[in-house]
Amino acid sequence: MGAVAARGRLVGKTAIVVGAGQTPGATVGNGRATALTFAREGASVLAVDVDRASAEETVAMIRAGGGRASAFEADITKADDCAAFAAAAIDTLGRVDILHNNVGGMAGDNETHLLDEADWDRIQTINVKGMFLCCRAVLPVMRQQGGGAIINVSSTVALWSGDPFIAYNTSKAAVNGLTRAMVVECAGYGIRVNAIMPGLMDTPMGVDAVARESGLERDDLARNRDAAVPLRGRMGNAWDVANAALFLASDEARFITGAILPVDGGQLLQRGQC
Repeated sequence: MGAVAARGRLVGKTAIVVGAGQTPGATVGNGRATALTFAREGASVLAVDVDRASAEETVAMIRAGGGRASAFEADITKADDCAAFAAAAIDTLGRVDILHNNVGGMAGDNETHLLDEADWDRIQTINVKGMFLCCRAVLPVMRQQGGGAIINVSSTVALWSGDPFIAYNTSKAAVNGLTRAMVVECAGYGIRVNAIMPGLMDTPMGVDAVARESGLERDDLARNRDAAVPLRGRMGNAWDVANAALFLASDEARFITGAILPVDGGQLLQRGQC
Protein backbone atom coordinates (compact mmCIF):
# COMPACT_ATOMS: atom_id res chain seq x y z
CA MET A 1 0.00 0.00 0.00
CA GLY A 2 2.89 2.35 0.64
CA ALA A 3 3.51 4.64 3.58
CA VAL A 4 0.70 6.85 4.83
CA ALA A 5 0.99 10.31 3.31
CA ALA A 6 1.90 13.02 5.80
CA ARG A 7 -0.58 15.39 4.19
CA GLY A 8 -3.31 12.98 3.13
CA ARG A 9 -6.87 14.07 2.47
CA LEU A 10 -8.18 12.41 5.65
CA VAL A 11 -5.42 13.26 8.11
CA GLY A 12 -6.85 13.67 11.59
CA LYS A 13 -10.11 11.93 10.68
CA THR A 14 -11.55 8.65 11.92
CA ALA A 15 -13.51 6.16 9.83
CA ILE A 16 -15.66 3.10 10.36
CA VAL A 17 -15.64 0.90 7.27
CA VAL A 18 -18.43 -1.66 7.50
CA GLY A 19 -17.71 -4.64 5.30
CA ALA A 20 -13.96 -4.09 5.40
CA GLY A 21 -13.18 -7.76 4.78
CA GLN A 22 -14.06 -9.56 1.58
CA THR A 23 -15.22 -12.80 0.05
CA PRO A 24 -12.61 -15.04 -1.63
CA GLY A 25 -11.55 -14.00 -5.09
CA ALA A 26 -8.77 -13.04 -7.47
CA THR A 27 -9.10 -9.28 -6.87
CA VAL A 28 -9.66 -6.87 -3.99
CA GLY A 29 -13.18 -6.07 -2.75
CA ASN A 30 -14.78 -2.63 -2.44
CA GLY A 31 -14.75 -2.57 1.36
CA ARG A 32 -11.12 -3.61 1.73
CA ALA A 33 -9.99 -1.17 -0.97
CA THR A 34 -11.86 1.66 0.76
CA ALA A 35 -10.38 0.86 4.17
CA LEU A 36 -6.88 0.79 2.65
CA THR A 37 -7.49 4.04 0.78
CA PHE A 38 -8.86 5.86 3.83
CA ALA A 39 -5.86 4.73 5.88
CA ARG A 40 -3.40 5.69 3.15
CA GLU A 41 -4.91 9.17 3.20
CA GLY A 42 -4.37 9.49 6.93
CA ALA A 43 -7.58 8.26 8.58
CA SER A 44 -7.63 5.97 11.60
CA VAL A 45 -9.86 3.05 10.61
CA LEU A 46 -12.13 0.64 12.45
CA ALA A 47 -12.53 -2.30 10.06
CA VAL A 48 -15.89 -3.96 10.75
CA ASP A 49 -16.90 -7.30 9.24
CA VAL A 50 -18.90 -10.39 10.13
CA ASP A 51 -15.74 -12.38 9.29
CA ARG A 52 -13.22 -11.35 11.92
CA ALA A 53 -10.31 -13.08 10.17
CA SER A 54 -10.96 -11.19 6.96
CA ALA A 55 -11.19 -7.87 8.82
CA GLU A 56 -7.90 -8.70 10.53
CA GLU A 57 -6.31 -9.30 7.11
CA THR A 58 -7.38 -5.80 6.07
CA VAL A 59 -5.98 -4.35 9.29
CA ALA A 60 -2.67 -6.15 8.76
CA MET A 61 -2.41 -4.64 5.28
CA ILE A 62 -3.11 -1.17 6.64
CA ARG A 63 -0.52 -1.51 9.40
CA ALA A 64 2.04 -2.86 6.97
CA GLY A 65 1.68 0.38 5.05
CA GLY A 66 2.14 2.49 8.16
CA GLY A 67 -1.54 3.15 8.79
CA ARG A 68 -3.64 2.95 11.93
CA ALA A 69 -6.46 0.41 12.15
CA SER A 70 -8.21 -2.14 14.33
CA ALA A 71 -10.74 -4.87 13.58
CA PHE A 72 -14.21 -5.48 14.98
CA GLU A 73 -16.49 -8.47 14.35
CA ALA A 74 -20.15 -7.57 13.90
CA ASP A 75 -23.30 -8.84 12.21
CA ILE A 76 -24.95 -5.65 10.97
CA THR A 77 -28.40 -7.26 10.90
CA LYS A 78 -28.27 -7.24 14.72
CA ALA A 79 -28.88 -3.92 16.46
CA ASP A 80 -26.72 -4.86 19.45
CA ASP A 81 -23.73 -5.57 17.19
CA CYS A 82 -24.11 -2.19 15.49
CA ALA A 83 -24.30 -0.43 18.84
CA ALA A 84 -21.22 -2.35 19.93
CA PHE A 85 -19.06 -1.28 16.97
CA ALA A 86 -20.18 2.34 17.42
CA ALA A 87 -19.12 2.17 21.08
CA ALA A 88 -15.85 0.50 20.12
CA ALA A 89 -15.15 3.30 17.65
CA ILE A 90 -15.50 5.88 20.41
CA ASP A 91 -13.25 3.82 22.68
CA THR A 92 -10.53 3.32 20.07
CA LEU A 93 -10.86 6.40 17.85
CA GLY A 94 -12.40 9.01 20.14
CA ARG A 95 -14.90 10.20 17.51
CA VAL A 96 -16.45 9.06 14.23
CA ASP A 97 -15.92 11.35 11.24
CA ILE A 98 -16.81 8.85 8.51
CA LEU A 99 -19.18 5.87 8.28
CA HIS A 100 -18.78 3.85 5.09
CA ASN A 101 -21.52 1.24 4.62
CA ASN A 102 -20.33 -1.39 2.16
CA VAL A 103 -22.10 -4.62 3.16
CA GLY A 104 -24.38 -6.22 0.59
CA GLY A 105 -25.46 -9.63 -0.63
CA MET A 106 -27.50 -11.27 -3.35
CA ALA A 107 -27.15 -15.03 -2.80
CA GLY A 108 -30.35 -16.89 -3.65
CA ASP A 109 -31.87 -14.06 -5.72
CA ASN A 110 -34.02 -14.85 -8.72
CA GLU A 111 -36.93 -13.74 -10.87
CA THR A 112 -40.07 -12.79 -8.96
CA HIS A 113 -42.02 -16.00 -9.61
CA LEU A 114 -39.02 -18.16 -8.67
CA LEU A 115 -37.76 -16.24 -5.64
CA ASP A 116 -38.11 -17.90 -2.26
CA GLU A 117 -39.60 -15.75 0.48
CA ALA A 118 -36.73 -16.54 2.86
CA ASP A 119 -34.18 -15.38 0.27
CA TRP A 120 -36.13 -12.14 -0.25
CA ASP A 121 -36.19 -11.50 3.49
CA ARG A 122 -32.49 -12.25 3.95
CA ILE A 123 -31.38 -9.94 1.13
CA GLN A 124 -33.56 -7.06 2.35
CA THR A 125 -32.35 -7.59 5.91
CA ILE A 126 -28.68 -7.47 4.95
CA ASN A 127 -28.82 -4.75 2.32
CA VAL A 128 -31.40 -2.36 3.78
CA LYS A 129 -32.09 -3.07 7.44
CA GLY A 130 -28.39 -3.60 8.12
CA MET A 131 -27.52 -0.24 6.60
CA PHE A 132 -30.26 1.46 8.60
CA LEU A 133 -28.99 -0.12 11.82
CA CYS A 134 -25.42 1.03 11.10
CA CYS A 135 -26.56 4.59 10.48
CA ARG A 136 -28.81 4.58 13.53
CA ALA A 137 -25.95 3.42 15.75
CA VAL A 138 -23.50 6.09 14.58
CA LEU A 139 -25.77 9.11 14.10
CA PRO A 140 -26.01 10.05 17.81
CA VAL A 141 -22.21 10.24 17.92
CA MET A 142 -22.04 12.43 14.82
CA ARG A 143 -24.86 14.66 16.01
CA GLN A 144 -23.16 15.21 19.35
CA GLN A 145 -19.81 16.05 17.77
CA GLY A 146 -21.44 18.35 15.21
CA GLY A 147 -20.62 16.68 11.92
CA GLY A 148 -19.69 13.63 9.92
CA ALA A 149 -19.93 11.94 6.55
CA ILE A 150 -21.97 8.82 5.76
CA ILE A 151 -21.40 6.96 2.50
CA ASN A 152 -23.78 4.18 1.48
CA VAL A 153 -22.79 1.74 -1.27
CA SER A 154 -25.72 1.14 -3.60
CA SER A 155 -25.61 -0.18 -7.18
CA THR A 156 -26.60 0.92 -10.67
CA VAL A 157 -29.22 -1.85 -10.64
CA ALA A 158 -31.24 0.48 -8.41
CA LEU A 159 -32.12 2.33 -11.63
CA TRP A 160 -32.44 -0.44 -14.20
CA SER A 161 -33.76 -3.98 -14.32
CA GLY A 162 -31.57 -5.70 -16.88
CA ASP A 163 -30.79 -8.65 -14.60
CA PRO A 164 -33.43 -10.95 -13.10
CA PHE A 165 -32.46 -10.26 -9.49
CA ILE A 166 -35.63 -8.84 -8.02
CA ALA A 167 -34.62 -8.75 -4.35
CA TYR A 168 -31.14 -7.26 -4.86
CA ASN A 169 -32.37 -4.62 -7.32
CA THR A 170 -35.19 -3.64 -4.96
CA SER A 171 -32.84 -3.45 -1.99
CA LYS A 172 -30.45 -1.11 -3.81
CA ALA A 173 -33.32 1.17 -4.82
CA ALA A 174 -34.16 1.26 -1.11
CA VAL A 175 -30.55 2.20 -0.28
CA ASN A 176 -30.89 5.23 -2.57
CA GLY A 177 -34.17 6.11 -0.87
CA LEU A 178 -32.67 5.73 2.60
CA THR A 179 -29.76 7.96 1.63
CA ARG A 180 -32.01 10.74 0.35
CA ALA A 181 -34.42 10.42 3.27
CA MET A 182 -31.63 11.02 5.78
CA VAL A 183 -30.23 14.15 4.12
CA VAL A 184 -32.44 16.87 5.59
CA GLU A 185 -32.66 15.41 9.09
CA CYS A 186 -28.87 15.20 9.21
CA ALA A 187 -27.95 18.48 7.52
CA GLY A 188 -28.63 20.67 10.54
CA TYR A 189 -26.03 18.70 12.48
CA GLY A 190 -23.38 19.09 9.81
CA ILE A 191 -23.72 15.46 8.71
CA ARG A 192 -23.49 14.71 4.99
CA VAL A 193 -25.14 11.58 3.55
CA ASN A 194 -24.24 10.36 0.06
CA ALA A 195 -24.30 7.12 -1.92
CA ILE A 196 -22.16 5.46 -4.56
CA MET A 197 -23.67 3.31 -7.31
CA PRO A 198 -20.99 0.97 -8.66
CA GLY A 199 -21.63 -0.56 -12.05
CA LEU A 200 -19.87 -3.68 -13.30
CA MET A 201 -16.81 -4.14 -11.11
CA ASP A 202 -14.06 -6.73 -11.18
CA THR A 203 -14.41 -7.72 -7.53
CA PRO A 204 -14.74 -11.01 -5.67
CA MET A 205 -18.49 -10.50 -5.19
CA GLY A 206 -19.09 -9.17 -8.70
CA VAL A 207 -17.16 -11.81 -10.61
CA ASP A 208 -15.81 -14.70 -8.52
CA ALA A 209 -18.96 -15.29 -6.47
CA VAL A 210 -21.21 -15.05 -9.53
CA ALA A 211 -18.96 -17.46 -11.44
CA ARG A 212 -19.08 -19.96 -8.58
CA GLU A 213 -22.87 -19.81 -8.27
CA SER A 214 -23.55 -19.91 -12.03
CA GLY A 215 -20.94 -22.51 -12.92
CA LEU A 216 -19.33 -20.17 -15.48
CA GLU A 217 -15.62 -19.81 -16.00
CA ARG A 218 -14.34 -16.65 -14.34
CA ASP A 219 -12.48 -15.44 -17.45
CA ASP A 220 -15.55 -15.93 -19.66
CA LEU A 221 -17.77 -14.03 -17.22
CA ALA A 222 -15.22 -11.21 -16.92
CA ARG A 223 -14.99 -10.86 -20.72
CA ASN A 224 -18.78 -10.63 -21.01
CA ARG A 225 -18.92 -7.98 -18.30
CA ASP A 226 -16.07 -6.00 -19.88
CA ALA A 227 -17.91 -5.93 -23.21
CA ALA A 228 -20.97 -4.33 -21.56
CA VAL A 229 -19.05 -1.26 -20.35
CA PRO A 230 -18.91 1.76 -22.71
CA LEU A 231 -15.74 3.29 -21.23
CA ARG A 232 -12.78 1.43 -22.78
CA GLY A 233 -14.75 -1.82 -22.80
CA ARG A 234 -13.51 -2.75 -19.36
CA MET A 235 -15.03 -3.13 -15.92
CA GLY A 236 -14.03 -0.86 -13.09
CA ASN A 237 -12.47 -2.20 -9.93
CA ALA A 238 -12.63 -1.70 -6.20
CA TRP A 239 -10.12 1.16 -6.29
CA ASP A 240 -12.52 3.15 -8.48
CA VAL A 241 -15.20 2.80 -5.80
CA ALA A 242 -12.67 3.57 -3.06
CA ASN A 243 -11.54 6.77 -4.78
CA ALA A 244 -15.13 7.95 -5.12
CA ALA A 245 -15.65 7.21 -1.43
CA LEU A 246 -12.47 9.12 -0.58
CA PHE A 247 -13.79 12.22 -2.32
CA LEU A 248 -17.17 12.02 -0.59
CA ALA A 249 -15.51 11.44 2.78
CA SER A 250 -13.08 14.32 2.40
CA ASP A 251 -13.53 18.03 3.04
CA GLU A 252 -13.42 18.53 -0.73
CA ALA A 253 -17.06 17.36 -0.68
CA ARG A 254 -18.02 19.53 2.29
CA PHE A 255 -21.00 21.06 0.40
CA ILE A 256 -22.21 17.79 -1.15
CA THR A 257 -25.03 15.84 0.47
CA GLY A 258 -27.78 13.75 -1.08
CA ALA A 259 -25.64 12.80 -4.09
CA ILE A 260 -26.14 9.38 -5.67
CA LEU A 261 -22.89 9.01 -7.60
CA PRO A 262 -22.64 6.47 -10.47
CA VAL A 263 -19.24 4.82 -10.83
CA ASP A 264 -20.09 2.77 -13.88
CA GLY A 265 -18.09 3.69 -17.00
CA GLY A 266 -21.16 5.20 -18.66
CA GLN A 267 -23.50 2.22 -18.44
CA LEU A 268 -26.47 4.10 -17.03
CA LEU A 269 -26.28 6.76 -19.75
CA GLN A 270 -25.98 4.06 -22.39
CA ARG A 271 -29.19 2.55 -21.06
CA GLY A 272 -30.92 5.94 -20.88
CA GLN A 273 -31.23 5.70 -17.11
CA CYS A 274 -29.22 8.75 -16.03
